[in-house]
Amino acid sequence: MPTDSASWPEPLSARHHAWSTPPRRPRMANDEDVRPGIALNSRYLSRDGVPVIPVSGEMHYSRVPRARWAERLRQMKAGGVTVVASYLFWLHHAPTRDRVSFEGNLDVAAFVDLAVETGLDVVLRIGPWCHGESRNGGFPDWVQQAPVRHRTDDPGYLELVAEWFAQIGAQLAGRASADGPVLGIQLENELYDQPQHLVTLKRLAREAGMSAPIWTATAWGGADLPEDEVLPLYGGYGDGFWVDADAPWDPTFRDHYFFSHIWDDAGIGADVRRAQAIEAASGGPRTPSEEFPAATCELAGGMATAYHRRPHPSALDVATIAHCKIGNGSAWQGYYMYTGGTNPESADGMHESHATGYPNDITPRGYDFHSPIGEAGTLAPSHAELRRQHAFLAAFGDRLATMPSSLPDVRPSGIEDDRTLRWALRSDGTSGFVFVAWHQPHFPLAAYRGARFTVTLDDSEITFPSRPVDVPPGTLARWPVGLTAGDVTIAWATASALTLLPGGTPTLVLLAEAGIAPELAVRAADGTVEVHAVTPGLEPLGLGGLDVLVLPAETAGSVWVAEDGGRRLLLSEDELQWDASGTVTVKAVKTSGVRVYDPSHRAFGEPAGPTPPPAVVLASAEQIRSAAGTVPVAYGKYDGRQSAPTPDVFEELAAVYRLGLPDWATDPAADTLLHIYWAGDIGELRVDGRIVTDRYWDGSRWTVNLTDIGYRAGADLTLHLLPLASGSTVSLPGEAADRLAATDTQLLAIDRIEVVARATATL
Repeated sequence: MPTDSASWPEPLSARHHAWSTPPRRPRMANDEDVRPGIALNSRYLSRDGVPVIPVSGEMHYSRVPRARWAERLRQMKAGGVTVVASYLFWLHHAPTRDRVSFEGNLDVAAFVDLAVETGLDVVLRIGPWCHGESRNGGFPDWVQQAPVRHRTDDPGYLELVAEWFAQIGAQLAGRASADGPVLGIQLENELYDQPQHLVTLKRLAREAGMSAPIWTATAWGGADLPEDEVLPLYGGYGDGFWVDADAPWDPTFRDHYFFSHIWDDAGIGADVRRAQAIEAASGGPRTPSEEFPAATCELAGGMATAYHRRPHPSALDVATIAHCKIGNGSAWQGYYMYTGGTNPESADGMHESHATGYPNDITPRGYDFHSPIGEAGTLAPSHAELRRQHAFLAAFGDRLATMPSSLPDVRPSGIEDDRTLRWALRSDGTSGFVFVAWHQPHFPLAAYRGARFTVTLDDSEITFPSRPVDVPPGTLARWPVGLTAGDVTIAWATASALTLLPGGTPTLVLLAEAGIAPELAVRAADGTVEVHAVTPGLEPLGLGGLDVLVLPAETAGSVWVAEDGGRRLLLSEDELQWDASGTVTVKAVKTSGVRVYDPSHRAFGEPAGPTPPPAVVLASAEQIRSAAGTVPVAYGKYDGRQSAPTPDVFEELAAVYRLGLPDWATDPAADTLLHIYWAGDIGELRVDGRIVTDRYWDGSRWTVNLTDIGYRAGADLTLHLLPLASGSTVSLPGEAADRLAATDTQLLAIDRIEVVARATATL
C-alpha cells in the first residue's frame, strides 16, 4: 500500500443497528415446560440468567458402537460442542412391528445418561420421519408399506406413531420430561406445509411422557410452522450430494459464504421433495420468527457422498459457513454431522438408495460424512477450525448473544461478486466484534487489497487498523472492538478473539491471522488510544490489569481450550479429549508434547504426555482376484442420476486384496487405524467375508478403526475395490477428477495402506 495516507482507499464502513423490536418472551421454556435455570427470548437462550450461544453437534448413537460412545462424546466436548443431537431411527429399532429393540447401541436412555455425565445437553430428533440418508426416511418397511397417508393426521398413521412414541417414552423413563435432562425435542424433519400435524405430534409426544423446554422443527424450504409451538431451525451447506452430477455450484450453496440476514435455504431437502412430489410452502418466511432467535441445527459439518455426486468440503469450507452464521447473528450453532458413523448391518440395507425410491444411492454401511469426527473416530482438520470458533463462543457468548448483527454499508452485489470484502459487525452499541470471511470453494478469491474499517457505534466512531492491510484468501477473522477485559479496554485489534483466561490478572488470548501483522489498540481512561504493533508468540503483552497473549497463526491447528475444570489454554498437535471433570486424555501419534498455559506464571508449562508409538508401517496387499475385465461407464440410472452397481455386479467385477498387518494391530491398547490411499469407484472392507464398512472414492483418505470393525488375530481382512471407468460421469472433487481424466480406460490403484498405532494416556 502507498505510505501516504492521503492516497489510502476509503475505509469500509458499518453502523451499529440496535434491535428493531423489544425482546419477546415466548411461552416455550418460560410458561410452558419450565425448567429451572433455562429461559428463552426472541434474542437468545439463557442459563441461570446468563445468555449463552449453544453449540450442538449431531451424533447418531445407533450408527456408533456403544463401546465408543463415551470417547465420541469426549471428542465432541473437546471440540467445544455443548449439546449432542441425535435422530431416533425407527427403522433401526423396529425392523418388524413385533421386534422392537433398545439394546446395545440402540439404548437411547443409556446414551442420554452418558451424554449428561460427560457434561453435554441433549436434543432428541424423534421423527417419526427423519431422513438422515436412511431407507424410507427412517420408517421401517412395515410402516412405509402401511395403507395410510404418511406424515399427516391420518388416524391410521397416528396410531402407528403413537405406538412408536410410547416405546420411546417408556425407554426414556422421564429423561425427557420437566424433571429430566433432555434440553430439546425435534418433531418430524423437513415438513413444509402441515403445521397442524406438528402440533399433533407434539401432543402425541406429551401423551407418551415426553416434553422438553425447547421444541424444534426444521424451517428451511419456506416451511409453514405452527406459531409459538416450535423453535424454527435453519441449516447451511456449501455443497451437497443431492443435486445432479453435472450441476454447477448451486446458488443455494454459494449464499452461505456471504454475510446475510436471510436464514432460509431452499436447497436443503429439495431432492426428497422432488422424489416424494412434495412442494415447499410458497411465500414462507426467509427470516426467523419475531418470537424466536436465529438458530441452526444443520450447518455443514462435512458432506456425505452419493454415488453420482461426491463432494468433499475442505476444513475451511466448513468453517467459513459456521463463521458467517455467527456474524449473521446466530444464537445457536448446530452441525450435521459432527460425528460420523456406520449404518447397522442389514440384509436389505439401512441406507437411502434408488432401490427404495430415493434419487440418491448412498453407501450401504459407511456414514463418515467427512465430519469433524469421522466414522473411525479420528479428527478431521475441520475439528480444529471449528473448535476455535466454539472457544470464542464459550468465552464471549454471554456478550455476543446480546449483540445484533449489522451489515456493512457496501455489500456484495450478488453471489458472483468476488471483489467486495465480506464482513459484518455484531455490537451492543459500545463494543462488539468485526467478522471477516474471505474464502469460498470452487472459485478461489484473490487477496483483498487495502482493507481498513470504520465502525460507528452509539457514541463513537472507530477506524482501524492504523494503516490498510491486505486480507489473504482463507482469512476468517473475529476482531474485537471496544472490548473491556479486566480493567483494560481494547479499542480494537487485528487478531482474532479466542478466549479469556481467568486469574488475578486475566489473559485475553488472540490468534494472529496468517499474512496480517497484528496490531492492538488500548484506550486509556481519558479516551486516548495507544496502538501497539505486536509480534505473535507464546509470551503475553502486559497492560497492567490485563495480559494479552497473541498466538502465532501457525499454532492455530494445535490450539485447544478446555472449559471444564476451569478454563485452560492448551497446545497439542495430538488429539485431546475431556469430560465434565476436565480430565484430559491424550491420543498421541505425532508428538509427546501437550503444553498448558499458566496465567499466574505468564507462560506455557513444559511438554507432557505419552510417548508416541513407533513410526507408521505399511500393510501388505496381496491381490487374490483381479478386476474382471473392463467395467461399464454406467450401471443404470434412476430419475436421471447414475445408480451404484448392485451387490451381485460388484461381486463379479471388483478386485480383491488380502491385507497383511503386523501382530500388534490387534492389540486393543494400540487402537490401530488403517489409512487407505486408493483410487477407483467403490471400496468395501470385509472381515471374514462380512462387509464392515464401505466407501465411494472421492480422492480423500479412507480411515478405518480396526477395533470398531471387529478385526482380531487370525481374521481374514480383505479389501474389495471396483475400478472406475474413465468415461464415468459421476461428479468428483477437482484432484480426483483430474486423476480419472488422466486414465485411458479405467482407474484402480492402491497407493499405500498405512497401519497406525496410537498411545493413549491421561494427564
